[in-house]
Amino acid sequence: MDAKQTAFVAMMSALGLLLSAISLNVAPLLTVVGQSGAALDLSHIATFIAAIFGGPYVGAMVGFLSGIYSGYYFGYVMGSLGVLSLIGVPFGKALTGLTAGFLYKRLKINNSSRSSTITIPITLISYIPECIYTIFYFLYIVLYVYGTAMSFMIPIVIPKAWIEITVMSIIMGALAGNIGFKEFILRFFYAPKLEKAYSKQ
Repeated sequence: MDAKQTAFVAMMSALGLLLSAISLNVAPLLTVVGQSGAALDLSHIATFIAAIFGGPYVGAMVGFLSGIYSGYYFGYVMGSLGVLSLIGVPFGKALTGLTAGFLYKRLKINNSSRSSTITIPITLISYIPECIYTIFYFLYIVLYVYGTAMSFMIPIVIPKAWIEITVMSIIMGALAGNIGFKEFILRFFYAPKLEKAYSKQ
């Protein structure tokens, strides 16, 4: 990873942490006293930007790093899962970054004239692995570590997450079709192999 890619990861991770800190503290949705809760978390905006312009591994890295505050918040502030949340939440977000980056690269969406339109369903699909992981996390990982599952969180967290991802898919569709935004990213945070692809659009 060269200096520009490192700068890209650092900038997107910082953006994700900032979005997470603001949204989680401004928009808590539900608190189950002494156990956990749900709150709006927009950190995946940075994850998707990183995945689109940096690829699957950069997307996974930014997803994990930008998810650290969420893990802390749900583990120590709103919830009581502690270190499990601090590690488990960022891991789930890394799955989304990895999946989104892989799909963009595999399907060559950045080379398509319809990249803006295609970005919306791809963003939604990218969340599926994290969705499955989240269900597994509450049913089995929490049970294994603490002896009690938190199945009651699934109907709270999953619908909330899909609403977030739907909103973010529209945002990402707009960004993917914005030439000025693409040029800005490529100029200051060069992502490998994409500059040539965008120049052809």
